[in-house]
Amino acid sequence: MSSTTVKKTTAAQPNGDVKVKVAPTSTQPPKADKIADPRAPKLPPFQFDASLKTNPDDVAPTGTKPPVSVAEVFETLAYGPAPESPAVANAWLDDHGRDFGHFVNNKWYKRDGRSKYECRCPARDEFLAHTAEGDDEDVDVAMKAAHEAHKTWSKLPGHVRARYIYSIARHVQKHIRLLAVVESLDNGKPIRETRDADMAVVARWLYHYAGWAQVLDREMPEMTSVGVVAGIVAWNFPLMLLVWKVAPALAAGNTIVMKPADYTPLSALLFAEICAEAGLPPGVFNVVTGAGATGAKVAAHPLVDKLAFTGSTGVGRILRRVTAGTGKKLSLELGGKSPVIVFDDADLDGTIEGVIDAIFFNQGQVCSAGSRLLIQEPVFDKFVAKLKERMTHLRVGDCLDKCVDIGAIVDDKQRKTIDGYVQMARDEGCDVYQACSCIPDKGCYYPPTLITNVDTSSVCVQEEIFGPVVTAQAFRTAKEAVALANNTTYGLGASVWSENLSKALELSLMIKAGTVWINAHNLFDAAAGFGGYRESGFGRDGGKEGLYEYTKPKHLKLTKRDADKIDISSFGKVTPHRPSLDDERAEVATLGPHAADVPSVDRTYKMYYGGAQKRPDAPYARPIRNAAGKVIAHVGEGNRKDVRNAVEAAHKAFPGWGKRAAHNRAQIVYYMAENLEVRRVEVATRLASTTGVSQEDALKEVDAAIDRLFYWGAYADKYGGAVQETTLYGATVKIHEPVGPLAILCPDENPLLSFVSLFAPAIVRGNTVLIVPSEKYPLSALDFYQVFDTSDLPGGVVNILTGERDHLAKYMAEHQNLEAVWYFGSVEGSKFVEYTAAENIKRTWVNYGQSRDWFDPIQGAGEEFFYQAVEVKNIWMPMGTIFAN
Repeated sequence: MSSTTVKKTTAAQPNGDVKVKVAPTSTQPPKADKIADPRAPKLPPFQFDASLKTNPDDVAPTGTKPPVSVAEVFETLAYGPAPESPAVANAWLDDHGRDFGHFVNNKWYKRDGRSKYECRCPARDEFLAHTAEGDDEDVDVAMKAAHEAHKTWSKLPGHVRARYIYSIARHVQKHIRLLAVVESLDNGKPIRETRDADMAVVARWLYHYAGWAQVLDREMPEMTSVGVVAGIVAWNFPLMLLVWKVAPALAAGNTIVMKPADYTPLSALLFAEICAEAGLPPGVFNVVTGAGATGAKVAAHPLVDKLAFTGSTGVGRILRRVTAGTGKKLSLELGGKSPVIVFDDADLDGTIEGVIDAIFFNQGQVCSAGSRLLIQEPVFDKFVAKLKERMTHLRVGDCLDKCVDIGAIVDDKQRKTIDGYVQMARDEGCDVYQACSCIPDKGCYYPPTLITNVDTSSVCVQEEIFGPVVTAQAFRTAKEAVALANNTTYGLGASVWSENLSKALELSLMIKAGTVWINAHNLFDAAAGFGGYRESGFGRDGGKEGLYEYTKPKHLKLTKRDADKIDISSFGKVTPHRPSLDDERAEVATLGPHAADVPSVDRTYKMYYGGAQKRPDAPYARPIRNAAGKVIAHVGEGNRKDVRNAVEAAHKAFPGWGKRAAHNRAQIVYYMAENLEVRRVEVATRLASTTGVSQEDALKEVDAAIDRLFYWGAYADKYGGAVQETTLYGATVKIHEPVGPLAILCPDENPLLSFVSLFAPAIVRGNTVLIVPSEKYPLSALDFYQVFDTSDLPGGVVNILTGERDHLAKYMAEHQNLEAVWYFGSVEGSKFVEYTAAENIKRTWVNYGQSRDWFDPIQGAGEEFFYQAVEVKNIWMPMGTIFAN
């Protein structure tokens, strides 16, 4: 059966439909005639010969007229090309007949009848190779190989895994020039970026996680490997993003199947060969190539235990829904619309260079690209003028020319998308400045672009363009800058430019982003996690925080499920309680020994939010029964309006609670323990009555709850972050920030202890919560109304809603202003929460219907509670005032 060839891309001629305002040449800087000697002969600029196949260090470029003298070179300042030879890359491609299969079990796996994709160099519109389109059978073979290899790889001592990863790092460095050239040809980015940035980060990541493999058992004793990891990565940093997944996955004892982007699979296949050469055992690292359909097959395969994805927010939503309810762990590094905030006291010339790096690095095809420029009003016009002037000096050209600043867009489809956004900005009345008209005639290029006269609602300000396009807005005060910076659904990166470090640090803490650079942008290191807030995803690549994505608590024994068989179509629907003859009340004599015929006073609990008891929105109540089945009280039946009211209270309380000193939060939690102990016997008696446990066991649960409050109170000021030991000359500070207002739905087992064990870690880390106590046994939690009121807890920090767990979970998962949902209930509920949370990419923590031992110090108060209660932010602060390095 013959193979089918699918053409991946058709390069465009950008000059045909890109309108520009300024047209200086990219080979000769503007204003050169002002410094040139009029007596000197006029020399033509150097022309790059793309067909040059020899080492540029040995032979000068052809097709150029050599200068008469060195002095004339300095007078004309003509830019000469410095082409990198593609010979080694071409030789590697030719070794494989320019036709690649998948890489499984350290061997090339190629079968007849597979569709193929063309890999083309977008900078030159040249054919590079064919790669296979993976189907179900291909994916299954790779997954089974990884599953089998995990049985031995996961049991190797950490030192042995460290040796393997170290060997890969060494072999990467031996082939670093080949990797850089292949990456540039396949992606179109400049060789100096792949050589000096991408490959250096790749090697650093491998060395760093070789170290983590060595010390993992000591540093993370509660955790173990997840199993088989499926990695799907984008085309903008093909090898770097791949290694960001591979290195921590292997260090933690997982095996992995990678699906690189169909535009840029070559460096992944080359890396797979290098891993085999380095001695990595068969099946530990495998590569399956193909387009989006192949990625969907990889994500849905039943042997996958963890999915790690880097790509667009839209695809991230799809993957969240595909994996919902399956029990597969998921991390998403998605899009961004990162602000670059420039104050009037910044070093403007230095900041200009930072902005150039922030937005035009990798042609702006960077998820953390500084695509929103916010400039303080007094220097706005001056800064924009300087930026426009600097943009005229950018050189756009061939990816293998070491003098080129901006390479090619990865594909003509992406180029048209970028141009569509720019044209939309013109249609909205924005001013578009495109600085370079001398785009090469051959290849897929787009000019660096600045858009001004924009509004906060402009499409170009709100949407991720993913190209060399930056918008500029003015601001007056620091508070306005924060408001503009946070006016986005994303939260990946940001930078602050100011000579006032105190102001820059304060602003960095106020910006909702996973990484904030001060007087810098786009710095990355293996020791500092990178990832986003909100619709920029969840999870981190890098650092110890990145290892949590590839480990699980040892006590967790979850079984993956076929989520398609779980029906959530009617999830959360409830019919309010009606009167029933079965609702026999428990009589309690309260008026003395001769008043047994006097009924107890009816007890109906209200909701608790905003620091006060509130009646439910709908006048419905549900009976709560004792162990004998008799009604002892009623609680409110919460609905959508109650959730909305509680969310508003939580949002109102969040800024003040999060900024409180950790010591103050600790004192409040200690007061809760103190006040609970005062009512110890009373609470235990009610707990025994409702659950049917003995008074002795009920007292043990109350005492455990008091102990748990002390435990979390102790950690209120002991998990704030750390200084990351990156390669930066300066300080990289990891801050554990609160996630924000979050929802917690408690299980029925150990109703008091589980309630305390869930809300306490959330609030000590600065979050505010909506919490639904046990559906069957809520009264012990409702006793906390008085505990909260007498413990100086500010209103709105803890908000308690009662009713059916799943009914309230539905509205909490759907709510756009909740940042996370912790759900401990049914299998169906776990799927619903994960599926619905995809809408705004909120974080989720669900139990897939599995119970846990809440008395156990690891299961009831382990480090996974810390992980779920914080967002990791890394603030980068370069130095260099006294010493250059």
